[in-house]
Order: sequence, then structure tokens, then C-alpha cells
Amino acid sequence: MKIVVLKFGGTSVGSIGRIKKAVKIITRHVKSKKKVIVVSSAMSGVTNDLISKTKKISNNFSPAEYDTIVSSGEQISCALISGNLNHIGIKSRSWLSWQVPIFTQGSHKKSRITNIFKSRILNYIKSGGVPIITGFQGVNSENRLTTLERGGSDSSAIMIAKYFKAEKCIIYTDVEGVYTTDPNLTKKAKKIKKISYEEMLEMSSLGAKVMQPASIQDARLNKINIDVKSSFVNRSGTLITQRKNISKDKIITGISFTKNDTKISLLGVIDKPGVAASIFEPLSKNFINVDMVVQNISSDGKETDLTFTIKNDDLIKTERLLKNNKKIKFKNILIKKNVSKLSIIGVGMITTPGVTYRMFKALAKNKINIQVISTSEIKISVLINKKLIKKAINSLHKEFNLDK
Repeated sequence: MKIVVLKFGGTSVGSIGRIKKAVKIITRHVKSKKKVIVVSSAMSGVTNDLISKTKKISNNFSPAEYDTIVSSGEQISCALISGNLNHIGIKSRSWLSWQVPIFTQGSHKKSRITNIFKSRILNYIKSGGVPIITGFQGVNSENRLTTLERGGSDSSAIMIAKYFKAEKCIIYTDVEGVYTTDPNLTKKAKKIKKISYEEMLEMSSLGAKVMQPASIQDARLNKINIDVKSSFVNRSGTLITQRKNISKDKIITGISFTKNDTKISLLGVIDKPGVAASIFEPLSKNFINVDMVVQNISSDGKETDLTFTIKNDDLIKTERLLKNNKKIKFKNILIKKNVSKLSIIGVGMITTPGVTYRMFKALAKNKINIQVISTSEIKISVLINKKLIKKAINSLHKEFNLDK
């Protein structure tokens, strides 16, 4: 049985008109003689509205009840899709996560799918039906509804593709695929035909918003090919796949950036074994993500300056934790907002020397100062002034021939 999984994002089902357009896409796949499983997000804006209602009720709303409320958005969209399919003569019904069932583990709001019971869905498909399954949710061992992290409908679709051995998982969204960089910042951004899991994982974790990092990781671990396409135009999209399926003709695949970073520098830290762990332990315990860590030790080895970045939303909590940390001593703390992390990503840089030099030269030519640098096997990230991000992207896009 050849199965294709179709996932529709919130913008793709954001109105009755868009739901009808999604149904036309589903119909095309049904007519191609493929067995179809559909996964849907909530209509755009619905989940945020449900979350705001919980905040109006209580500032300490029960996580279990939170999941019960926010999971209702997908129930609505799935029923509407199914209703329209039946209206045009295609047998269909909605399936809530507990009806499949889709089993999860972990805390509420951040659960992970661990198993999917297949027989009911397979029997329904064999009877000629098109199942419309709620994304973003499952049921735990206590028979309570749970939700995945935001953007979790992608993970639902990928895991469904895994368990049903689907030949393809297509993510329908409001963009035509993955681009070399944000098209809103440069008109020369190009759609990428194929990209590796590793590159896409770096791009999504570094600011690209097409898919969530957890979803890409699920696909990579389970070797699920993902086709990202627009639900608004019938054009080819971007295939996210294994490295071996890609012939590289460019050193750099894409450029990502963030806009909500803050740089923190601790000056004159009394250096001793374990001091870095002492600094970051309370941040970790308070779920504060630390990035781009740079340490400079004084010539006598007695003091060190330690710089790192965090998200703007965590600044007040981070500053308080650092100042109240009795395990460390430092002379001063410097805080700099309005910075952005700019990253170039590409598996081609593994075997190509001089990439770092070319990046730094292009930025210097445009008088863009680099504040912090971090690297991995397939990416180079720099911290720069937020106001210069558009100029920096255009210069690097040109330097690495991404506009060709």
C-alpha cells in the first residue's frame, strides 16, 4: 500500500476558503491512486486565542487542562476538512489523537510521540476513506490529552509517515519552500531544491521559521523525506533529505539570522576549575538557553572574561541569577541589546578551505563589525549589530553566489 502523508499548516487552513483549497490538493492526491493520510494544524490564530483565554482565567493554569484546551483547535480544522471532502463525494472522517490512538510521553506542553496504533487507520484507508488526523497532540499513559511543542503538527506528520511507512511526507505551508535566506530582506533569495537534514536543522535552529528543529530531528532520525510546498500555488517545493541524495554545487546552502538576542559579558571573573559550570548551572535549571560562549583568560591566569548570548525575553531573569550567584565573583557585568546572530550554513564548507576568511572579508568590506564568533562543522555564526543585518545578508548572499 503506497501511502502519502499530507500536512497542512495553520495558514493553509486559516479560513473556509483556504480549507476548500486544501481539499482540492487532497483530491488531486486521491485521484493519483495514492492512499492519503491528512494531518492538520489548527486554523491560524486559533491556538494563540485559546492560550490567551487560559491566561485570563489564571496565571497558574493547570498544564493538563492547558493541553485539553489548546488541542481543540485541531479538532475544528480536521472536522471542517473532512466535512468538505464528504460534501464533494470523497469518504472521510476526522480522527482525534485519542481515537487513533497516538501515544506520548513527557510533560504536558512538551510531550513526544512514542507509538501510534495503526490498525484502525489502516482499516479505514482500506475501506476507501481518507483519515484527517489532528496534529500537535497525543494521549499519555494516564489517558490525558497532551500537546507537543509549538509547531508540533509537523512532528505529528513525520511520525505518522514513519509508523505507516509512507513513501512521502508533504508539508503544505504559506511559502513555496525553503529559501537561501529571508525573501523579505533580499529580493535575490532563491528557493532551495534540495537540502540535507543537517543543514535544515541548523537553519531552523538559527532563525529560519519554515519548520521547527524538533520536527527536522524526527525526520533525520527516521530517514523521512519531507517535501515543503505552498498550498496556495501548484509549484515544486524543497525536498529535505539525506546528504547522500544531494549533489552539492554550492559551498553555502543558506543564511539564517535571529533578531531577539542579548549579549552578556562577565568581566574579571575569578578563574578556578568549574567556574563556567557555576555560572551556567542556575541558568540551565531555569530553562535559559545559552548560546555563543566565548572565554578570554588573562595573561596571569587569575581572571577570565566570559561572554555569551541569550534571548531578550530571558534578560531580567538571567541578570538576577548572575548577580545573586554566590559561587562566582566578577568585577562587572556588561549587557548589550540590539544584536543579531548571523549564520552561514552548508555541508560544502567541510571540504572547502577559506570559507571563514571570505565571510569575514565580505562583512569587513561593508564595515560590519563582528562581536562574537562560533562555529560547527557546517556553520559559522557571528554576532553583529541588529541594524546591519540586511546589509550583512546581502553581502554574504552575493559573496557565496546564492543569488545565481
